[in-house]
Amino acid sequence: MNKVRIAVDVMGGDEEPQVVLDGIDAALAADADLEVLAVGPAELVEPFASSRDRVEALVAPDVITMEDDPIQAVMRKRKSSIVLACRAVKKGQAAGFFSAGATGAMTAAATAYVTPFKYMTDEGEKRPIRPCIVSAIPNRKGAFTVFCDLGANPDVDPEDIVRFAQMGATYARIVCGIANPRVGLLSNGTEDTKGSHFTKECFPLMQKKVKGFAGNCEGTDFTSGNFDVVVCDGFAGNVALKATEGAAKLILHELKSTLLASTKGKIAALLVKNDLKAIQQKLSGDAYGGAVLLGLQGVVLIGHGATSVEAVKNGTLAAARAVRSNLVEMLAASMDNIVR
Repeated sequence: MNKVRIAVDVMGGDEEPQVVLDGIDAALAADADLEVLAVGPAELVEPFASSRDRVEALVAPDVITMEDDPIQAVMRKRKSSIVLACRAVKKGQAAGFFSAGATGAMTAAATAYVTPFKYMTDEGEKRPIRPCIVSAIPNRKGAFTVFCDLGANPDVDPEDIVRFAQMGATYARIVCGIANPRVGLLSNGTEDTKGSHFTKECFPLMQKKVKGFAGNCEGTDFTSGNFDVVVCDGFAGNVALKATEGAAKLILHELKSTLLASTKGKIAALLVKNDLKAIQQKLSGDAYGGAVLLGLQGVVLIGHGATSVEAVKNGTLAAARAVRSNLVEMLAASMDNIVR
């Protein structure tokens, strides 16, 4: 395995920074060729790095919080952990970046400093690709469905949806091992004529430009397994993702409550305890670590704000895997008219 250095935002997430530091330790233990650039306040990262062979400190005195306006924070807090980590990727000081910090700030900083690829439009205009947040969720067929955009771009053009679909399909091939992914456009019905004015504009472009486009899909197709990639704008995607997560938590909560409500149920719960834990882990974002921000000239992963040691570990390792698989270059090669 090749040595890879990943920048990790020590101040990212809702938990104490020690959770992130423990997650870094767990990632280093799991990957002997991993190196980490720990980014955060001096009092945290310098003693942590000085006692570990494969960790270097990058001091970032500023912190971007979840309450900050993303664009304003990136402009004003230029010595924050998010901004300095993105600049480190741009400068080649790190090959990738993982943070469970504010999604909006991560997107803004990565777009500004890691920089998106550009492509040539049909009208001959150079245009930067809008980065989109992509992740894979388990489906009922025992595989994964790639879902994009999960929240980076609330407002987009039909051409952006095409790019999201192309990137999502490439992610499905490289990361999920799906040779010929079926791509669906999220709508309110599977018929070709269904959808809003916006999705009806997207449909013919998807037919023309997206290999593997299989038509419109519905919200149930996030987990049906009928489509390998589901594409939509970031507003709909973020709402759908959180609704799906909420439904999964509700089902697990109700199942647990029902089992513990009677002696017979408690006995049954003991018998299926390990199976229930396996289901919970499968549905938890901790197992995957984070979602990739695709379209950039570098690897950036965004973790869930309510992160854990396991999530930081897996997010850091996932960033290293993305670097080793040449995900960025393969994505660029999959899209039309990329301009270097």
